[in-house]
Amino acid sequence: MNQEVSFTDQIIKNLGINSLNEMQVAALKSIESKGDIQLLSNTGSGKTIAFLLGIITRIDTSILATQALIIVPTRELAQQIELVFKKMGTTNKITSCYGGHKRETEENNLIEAPTVIVGTSGRLRDHINRGNINTSSIHTLVIDEYDKILELGFAEELEFIVAALPNIEKRILTSATSAQEIPHFIGIKDLQYLNFLLEEELPVEKLAIQKIVSINPDKVDTLFQLICYLGDKSTIIFCNHRESVERVSTHLAGKGIINEFYHGAMEQQERDSALCKFRNGSVNVLVTTDLASRGLDIANIRYVIHYHLPHSEDIFTHRNGRTARMDATGTVIILLSEKETLPEYVDENIDTVSLPTNLSIPDKPKWTTLFIAAGKKDKVNKIDIVGFLSAKGELKKEDIGLIEVKDFFSFVAVRKNKVSQTLQLIRDEKIKNKKVKIEVAK
Repeated sequence: MNQEVSFTDQIIKNLGINSLNEMQVAALKSIESKGDIQLLSNTGSGKTIAFLLGIITRIDTSILATQALIIVPTRELAQQIELVFKKMGTTNKITSCYGGHKRETEENNLIEAPTVIVGTSGRLRDHINRGNINTSSIHTLVIDEYDKILELGFAEELEFIVAALPNIEKRILTSATSAQEIPHFIGIKDLQYLNFLLEEELPVEKLAIQKIVSINPDKVDTLFQLICYLGDKSTIIFCNHRESVERVSTHLAGKGIINEFYHGAMEQQERDSALCKFRNGSVNVLVTTDLASRGLDIANIRYVIHYHLPHSEDIFTHRNGRTARMDATGTVIILLSEKETLPEYVDENIDTVSLPTNLSIPDKPKWTTLFIAAGKKDKVNKIDIVGFLSAKGELKKEDIGLIEVKDFFSFVAVRKNKVSQTLQLIRDEKIKNKKVKIEVAK
């Protein structure tokens, strides 16, 4: 089933990387050989590319059937894997399945069997139950971040899916931690154990860890002062509960800090909007639960703030992995009340942040996100949006920022000082001969 090596080289080029790293080379070699694989490697090290390349080498292009299934813990990770796969530029079809949008849309995408399916365990179980996925042709199973899937309590769904796959030849399990054992029901055979975990998640010179102590037990006023001190750099604030996320976000907004919040109880469009605004620079502060500690690929996050102490070292590591990715540097700040102490896995001699007395609110972001009520299913793409905003909205190329096109809607960053005029100019115009709602994203 192997494809040409030159084809793999072309895929690597399409991804915009010069060569595979040591972990990716070893993983690809193991995937092409016999036996199942447990791949442990740090957050941001490129595990997704490793197993997707391995899947592609195992695909038989003469067979029009689903050949690989990827199970993930979150919908955001499913979306990210789908994007990476499409960027590889193969002719193979991939479909993602996850809660939060219409099941009927996925059912339509599954009528003509995609070569690869990626999805969350609950939605995949539902589709298998309904007969929407023909599992008999699936020979490769990837369980990405299997420890997180089990941690979230989806063992029953995972066991159901594995039992519904009668012809699996290769099982690939990935994780960024060695803490979780592999359940027996996965059926591992001839395990190849690839451990590329570093002793430290990130080199000391790339990741600085600091602390700040709040005199007020509530800590939220100290958080506000800290953000003013850090300025307009991209910052993620981690809380342990959804209610805390919304309360902290509301408090910061009331004091003039433009921010978005993000957690698992939000509707899919709300989650997409929040992440898009953070990615494109419309907001520089994201307040979130640990949902954002894995599976999100957002470049250039400068600061990670632990508003609440993480429940474990593993969670601490994953939170910190949002910054100092690739060749960038980053800073982690632990916000403590006077009654709280540092966890034992954090060096007690880390630097303490001292806040100056005179602080001002950071500069407001220079971008605003527009919501467009049309997407891939309406045959609208990024080129269409750029052309429309340039021709009808009279925007220059430098006035248009990051564009994200979803199935039924899209987001585009526009220079804040151009938004009002642009909305006036496009008010009665059409995209692809269709009048669609365009407004500032909520």
